[in-house]
Amino acid sequence: MSNNAAQLERLTFFSDAVFAIAITLLVIEIHVPHLGVVDDRTFLAELAALRPSIFGFILSFLVIGALWAAHHRVFGMLVGYSRGVMVPNMLQLMVIAFMPFATALMSANPLSRVAEMFYAATLLLVALIQRWLFGRALQTAYLQPELGSVDVASALGRAWGLPVAAGLSLVLAWFIPALNNIVLLGIPLLTRLFAHLARVRAEKSRMAPSSDDPAAPIMQGSPSHEPVATATDAIA
Repeated sequence: MSNNAAQLERLTFFSDAVFAIAITLLVIEIHVPHLGVVDDRTFLAELAALRPSIFGFILSFLVIGALWAAHHRVFGMLVGYSRGVMVPNMLQLMVIAFMPFATALMSANPLSRVAEMFYAATLLLVALIQRWLFGRALQTAYLQPELGSVDVASALGRAWGLPVAAGLSLVLAWFIPALNNIVLLGIPLLTRLFAHLARVRAEKSRMAPSSDDPAAPIMQGSPSHEPVATATDAIA
C-alpha cells in the first residue's frame, strides 16, 4: 500500500468515527421521563410530549446518515488524495459534530422560527462544505482507474440534493416553522434527480464532437458548396 493510500485510509477512518459519534449523541437529547407514578395515562402523555425530540432524532439521524453515505461513496472512488481536501473535510466534521446541538435546539422549540431557521442553516452549511470537499477530492489523478468523467459528474451532481433541500427548508422556516422540515424528506429524490441530470449532461459532453477532430462536422459559416464531414467516431 502506498503512503498516500495509507493516509487516505486513516482520513476515512477518522471521518467515520466523527460521523458515528455525532449520530450517536443525537439520542442523548431524548430525555427519559421519571414520574414516580404507575399511571399509564400519565406515562403515555409524557411519551407524547417527547414527539418533537424523537422527530428531531430521526430527521438528523437520516441526514447525517445520508452525509456519511455520500462521504463513504466518494472516498471509495479514490486511491489517494491531495492536501486540498483536509480543510473542507475538517470543516464538514466540525459542523457534523455540531449537529446534535442544532437538533436539540429545534426539538426543544418546534414552533420557533429562529430555531427552525438555525437548524436548516446548519444543514445548508454542512451540505455546501461537503460539495466543496467532493470537488476537491474527485481529481483525475486520485480516482480509481476504472472511473471516468461521467462517474465524477454523477457524484458531484448528487451532492446538490441536500443543499437544495436545506435551502428550501430555510426559506420555508420563515413562513411555516416546523412544517418546513417536510421538504427534507425529499432529499433522496433530489439526489437521484441531480445525479441523473449530471450523468446525462456528462454523457452528452463526451459524445459531442471535438473542434480539433478532423472528422468533426464543419461549423456554421462554412461555404455551402463544401461537403459536410460526419463525426461517427468523434468522442471528446
